[in-house]
Amino acid sequence: MRLKQFMPRCLAFMAILSLWAFFALEACTASGDAVEGGSIPPVDKGGSSSVVSNSSSSKNSLHVDSTIFDMFDWVKIPKAAITRGVNSFGVNSFSMATTEVTQKVYEFVLKNLPKQPKTEDSVAVSNVSWFRAVLFCNAFSKLAGLDTAYVYKSIAGDSILVDLEINYSAASIRLPTENEWEVAARGGTSTTYYWDTDVASKYAYYGQTAGPDVVAQKLPNGFGLYDMAGNVAEWVNDWYDSYPKKQSDNYTGPESGVYRVVRGGGWSDKVTALAPKEREKLDPVHSKMTLGFRLVYSTGF
Repeated sequence: MRLKQFMPRCLAFMAILSLWAFFALEACTASGDAVEGGSIPPVDKGGSSSVVSNSSSSKNSLHVDSTIFDMFDWVKIPKAAITRGVNSFGVNSFSMATTEVTQKVYEFVLKNLPKQPKTEDSVAVSNVSWFRAVLFCNAFSKLAGLDTAYVYKSIAGDSILVDLEINYSAASIRLPTENEWEVAARGGTSTTYYWDTDVASKYAYYGQTAGPDVVAQKLPNGFGLYDMAGNVAEWVNDWYDSYPKKQSDNYTGPESGVYRVVRGGGWSDKVTALAPKEREKLDPVHSKMTLGFRLVYSTGF
């Protein structure tokens, strides 16, 4: 073929490739609208913990509204396992917010606050039922341009979610599983408390009478997470029951139950309630001033 005949065809082919690349890179929401913002790197399946950088680029990155996602600092929790007796319970890597959800962020997302004293914006939100925490997770996911983990038929009574299912395969914001929470709270340690024999009050706000405190006022654990003990106790996803008697990876709790699990202890508790292994059970419609929650971001398992 002569050069004069070849060049126009070549240029046309290059133009088609450019258009294809433009549309392939355009991010969309579930409704098909384009999303502006940065990208969240996919969660690794192993390695050590590190702060998630929303400016990192990856072929598999999810494009989200970084102004929403960056309302929290996030730490990547490495793949790990908890041993209970002779059984091992493994969890995949995931990302967790370094602080509990605050009054400011809760009110921004859901446009209201549960009944509580309005003090400083950075005080941990409290008096939140499990169902309200779940609705917050879905709303935050939508605002950030992510999928939602909680699927339900309708809302009845005091925010009771009818026919609720949790989609753990979704790339979404949700509550941690009980095992994810404990792996994160331990911060890589195996001691009774993540501060070992150091002074507990340096790491945890507890034994108080004045209510929740501003988040991140105490020292963090080994993963850089604040208030994993004290301040407000934290809801997790699982129904409460005895642990299974066989090894299980990415265990998400019983299929049904009466109570949901609460972890971490609150601002009015004694130090013994702050150990990462300690559990509490509450009706998911229940709320109290010592009870709040924190978020995880997972690409699914």
